[in-house]
Amino acid sequence: MADSLRPVGDWPDAAWRDCGAALLATDAQGHLILTDDFLRFLLGRPELAPVPESCAAELALHGQLLATPRAAVTTGDLTAIHDRDAAENYTVWLRWRDRLLAAPTLEASYLALFQGEGVDVPPILVQQLTQVLLRHVLSGKAALELGDSSLAMQARAGEMLFRTQKISVLDDGAVMAADDETVERHALSAGFGTVGELLKQGGMPLRSVDLDVLSEENAQAYWARSGHFDWVVSLNRGQPALNALCRVLERWIAHFLRVEVKVQTDREIVDEHWVWHAGLDAQASSILNDLYTGAEVGEDRMRRLLCLFRLDFVNPGDMLAEVAGRPVYLAMAMDEHNRLKLKPQNLLLNLPLARRS
Repeated sequence: MADSLRPVGDWPDAAWRDCGAALLATDAQGHLILTDDFLRFLLGRPELAPVPESCAAELALHGQLLATPRAAVTTGDLTAIHDRDAAENYTVWLRWRDRLLAAPTLEASYLALFQGEGVDVPPILVQQLTQVLLRHVLSGKAALELGDSSLAMQARAGEMLFRTQKISVLDDGAVMAADDETVERHALSAGFGTVGELLKQGGMPLRSVDLDVLSEENAQAYWARSGHFDWVVSLNRGQPALNALCRVLERWIAHFLRVEVKVQTDREIVDEHWVWHAGLDAQASSILNDLYTGAEVGEDRMRRLLCLFRLDFVNPGDMLAEVAGRPVYLAMAMDEHNRLKLKPQNLLLNLPLARRS
């Protein structure tokens, strides 16, 4: 029988509250179970919430789904809606709902998204599901072993898995990551106007938008603003945020794949027996593929490479026999617009796992 999901360890109740995780349940394996309350929560998204101009058919459909979130909806129900954009939003939501209902857990739904012919729902819904899953992973029993600053730093690092980051390299060599949407909002609200837009396109130093840098000393302040996504972190090697990201990736893999791995940053790949790699984003995947095959990688692309990682399986028996005991190299890189868009699904689909019956 599923149990209500409750925060464990030092994870505050209010953290990431807007993702709706507290409305879900868990099964005996600790995986998330879809509930009617969570579906009702999704119906409250601004794309679906009724507005004064909503017609009677739209109001009736919204009311029906609030009362019975799993109810069947006919084509006639949708064509009766006068606002065609609203009808299309319901079509997308129903496709998303049916995807979630088709799998026994949200973890299974997440994996199924990337195992078919392509993701057929808007990125914002995938990002929300990723956030829900990360909150569950990071608020698990392992949180009891962490101090407040370590858990807060992991939460901020976890944001990178579902929100695009704006990368800025400062004059002193510091590589800083801020939430891309937050940078855009602050730059516009600060009155920079057209000049600000040009600065952003050219890689505006983050200090000019006056965002706070999260550190071990002020990490506890993260929780009160966790839903604002307004903390900047350093991605330089040896900094706590990058170490926290390694721990997040380990816990993400362990939760989904039930294997234990160790992830650490690496300076370069010097390995005559390099046998496996996985990019954490599209840019890094392309760079690693070219380096692996010996193709030329220009200086501009190499400058976009933000970090290399080495992943080792604690139990080599969890790996494909032909590569057992060998490291898996990971990387992340920003695009030409200084944006970092991690794809956490890559770690779940592209590791050399032993074939299981």
